[in-house]
Amino acid sequence: MEYKFDSRASWQIIMKWKYHLLIIVLVTAGLAAIFSGPRFIIPLYKSYAVVYPDNIKAYSKESTTEQMIQVFHSQDITDSMIRRFGLAKHYKIDPHYKYFQTELYRRYGENVKISKTSYEAVDVEVLDRDPDTARLMVDALLNFYNKKVRRMQKEKFGELANAYAGQLRRERYVMDSIKNRLRELGTQKGIFEYTYQSQQIMKAYLRNVQGGPEAVNTKEARRLARNMGKYGGELVQLVKMLQKEAAAYVNVKLSYETEYRHVISNVTYTNVVTHPYASDKKTYPVRWLIVLVSVLSVFTLSLIVISFLERKKSTEN
Repeated sequence: MEYKFDSRASWQIIMKWKYHLLIIVLVTAGLAAIFSGPRFIIPLYKSYAVVYPDNIKAYSKESTTEQMIQVFHSQDITDSMIRRFGLAKHYKIDPHYKYFQTELYRRYGENVKISKTSYEAVDVEVLDRDPDTARLMVDALLNFYNKKVRRMQKEKFGELANAYAGQLRRERYVMDSIKNRLRELGTQKGIFEYTYQSQQIMKAYLRNVQGGPEAVNTKEARRLARNMGKYGGELVQLVKMLQKEAAAYVNVKLSYETEYRHVISNVTYTNVVTHPYASDKKTYPVRWLIVLVSVLSVFTLSLIVISFLERKKSTEN
């Protein structure tokens, strides 16, 4: 038998059974109001903060906002929150329950929500039966986030700083070796500056050839000339190498100082737009909504049952 909805018939049924339906609606509303009260459903208060990530770089293709959400959901932050606030006891979960751990994480996930806003910020939201506890939990989440990111950053930049420190040691070793060789050429071979000494040796040679009054023709001058010819090329090469190594050393030192500054810094990694506060109005349950849904559901069900009975009675007659 095919059923077709007839608004007039429905209205007639409502008018015929109006007192019965009214009693059903009133009883349903009363029961819904009672069972949605604090004696049966624990009221929950919401505290939240809106934050932007700061002083960090994304590790992969994800944005810093997505990275922040991922860190908030990390296991160690969850466990730190559970320990800090004794959530197993706070949520009244039996420690001997077979699925104690699963239930604990489930309740935590229901009451702690981390989500992205439409403006690429992060909404950190906590529900709890105590408004002060909800606010403290939001503050603790931000604090644990800063600690975790700071630890991650220090580990990352510490590795880079150590690598640069090793490179600095190698650069210093190379420069010290070059300086030692230049010192040997200066003290043992008597050459320390190619251009100037070459000019002086040439002047001495010309004065000697021309036989001027200041002619120089000593054994030392000839020795310097021989050493300059033998080691002059090495001297020029060593000076250029030292200049390049010094420039490289400066660049590496700047990079090292940049990374080391990250290691020793204690900056925060959140830019708080909205600070958490203890709410004076409960968020859950919304009693009027529960009453409304209950009344509409029961009224609709009652109307369907009455319509079925009326139709059945009409068929029998």
